[in-house]
Amino acid sequence: MPVLQADQLQDRYDVIIVGSGAGGGQTAYALTMEGVKVLVLEAGRSFDPATEVAMFQLPSQAPLRGERTPDKPYGFHDCSIQSGWEIPGEPYTNAHAQPERQFNWWRQRMMGGRTNHWGRISLRNGPYDFKPRQRWGQGFDWPISYDDLAPYYDKVERLIGVFGTNEGIENSPDSSPGVLLPAPKLRVGELYAQKHGRKVGARVVSIHRAVLTKPQDADTLPALLHPDNPGAQQLLAEHMRSRAPCFWATDCHRGCSIRANYDSQTVHLRPALATGNLDILPNAMVSEVTIDASGKATGVLFIDKTTGREGRARGRVVVLAAGSQESVRLLLNSKSNRFPQGLANSSGKVGKYLTDSVSSSLSAHIPAFEGMPVHNEDGAGGPHAYVPWTRHGENRRMGLGFPGGYHLEFTSGRQMPSLGVVSGIDTLAASDSVLFGRRLREEARRFYGSRLGFGAQGTMLPNDQCYAELDPEVKDQWGIPVLRFHWQWSDFELNQVRNQQRHIGELLESLGGRLLKPPADDPLKAIRPGGAVIHEVGGAIMGEAPETSVTNAWSQTWDVKNLFLADGAPFASTADKNPTLTLMALAWRMADHLMAELKRQNL
Repeated sequence: MPVLQADQLQDRYDVIIVGSGAGGGQTAYALTMEGVKVLVLEAGRSFDPATEVAMFQLPSQAPLRGERTPDKPYGFHDCSIQSGWEIPGEPYTNAHAQPERQFNWWRQRMMGGRTNHWGRISLRNGPYDFKPRQRWGQGFDWPISYDDLAPYYDKVERLIGVFGTNEGIENSPDSSPGVLLPAPKLRVGELYAQKHGRKVGARVVSIHRAVLTKPQDADTLPALLHPDNPGAQQLLAEHMRSRAPCFWATDCHRGCSIRANYDSQTVHLRPALATGNLDILPNAMVSEVTIDASGKATGVLFIDKTTGREGRARGRVVVLAAGSQESVRLLLNSKSNRFPQGLANSSGKVGKYLTDSVSSSLSAHIPAFEGMPVHNEDGAGGPHAYVPWTRHGENRRMGLGFPGGYHLEFTSGRQMPSLGVVSGIDTLAASDSVLFGRRLREEARRFYGSRLGFGAQGTMLPNDQCYAELDPEVKDQWGIPVLRFHWQWSDFELNQVRNQQRHIGELLESLGGRLLKPPADDPLKAIRPGGAVIHEVGGAIMGEAPETSVTNAWSQTWDVKNLFLADGAPFASTADKNPTLTLMALAWRMADHLMAELKRQNL
């Protein structure tokens, strides 16, 4: 049985991977399809999206009509287990008491990690995003270019299934011809914004999301992804045929029992298990990477959460894919005489240069949407459109006061209502009387779906004030030292939020909208806290030299040649794009390099 208990592990594996999410799953898939023997350790329990998700339930069938609770921050139906910014027994700390200096750390303890929960927006980083110092004179240039990653973007998009359109937008690269699946039709609010947003220079286009809009081409794609490997082609073809296209009915955040949307188990772990080359150990809280006298990684120590006992797994290569800051924590906790400041930390850069998406939002009531005929706009369970950053000319030399840019994501439509359906009616309808009975129903129908909002997600370059270190006193319930975060927004992020607020306000007003609140004058009152977007990356950045970075261009640590990273830790900065697609492309590229090094006996 490939999903094991701790006493069933093999004596030694070719590769040990810590984490089963986007990076760990992608790495396991790429390696096992080529015959590499792999062990994946996951800190959470096993989970089956085909049988455990509540995608067909009404809010009325859930406790509190599905509203959020401390242990379910995104609501009862959100596809999350032992997840959130606060997990009992697993604390973290912040070094500063001021709210604006706080960092919020989201964790997801379940098989497949955060890929069960995420919005599946899959945008490629552009050429400028890899070379911020060349472009804006700030931050660190990545040791790779867009051209290095472009073939892997194509491979990942073909494998997971991404819908969208090619729009020829500067620094928002198109996919190769034939890679993208057809985009779904835009909703009313998105079409309305597409028509009227041009007044303020907002270009509304189809977004790219990892959701199947039609069956994958199982007759063609496997040979493109695995040339000269008939066994892998057959396995992948069978797997692709088991996935059904979306039928536009439920929220993707609930998980998908028909496998229409991407998660690590659906796309990566199922075919990897079918190869017979993968073992998975759930409920394994890894505490340390072990090394030998020569400084090579030999495996990991872990706590079996079902018994509380310590265990050991041995492997020829170790890949950390636990999530950027969990991998940082592992490196810092893996101390030895050779690495007294933490594993692979001769540069002193482990934990440094933490970044997140820069985000703020505004919403408005759109009178044109009042009394809209009843219709279904569930769609693909998330935005069908977005507003990409197109103001590169203005910002070519930091003309706007911040590097990079930001894109806007929609909140619109008439999806399944919850308790919030009547929120705001007292201010939008007659406020001199209490609404109930027939009038409440009439006003709810009149105003439901008449709000539209935009949330920005923008570039953040690293600064010296954003980093993680080990707390000198606090430990988790297994006795493992926890992380202590330092966080501070720079003037670049605050300038960007001022611009976000002004631009979103102008865009909503161009639609005839009545803002629910004015754009914030103080950016610290509008900016979402660090970590709130759940896009945190960095902490073990890649670079050109071991003195200034933790890994090389292959996400291979400089100090320990058989230790690799396959999550967001090697990111040298945050782009105005969601990071997960880039994370998977980097992981596949790293896995190809790892296999080549194994064959050369270099690891």
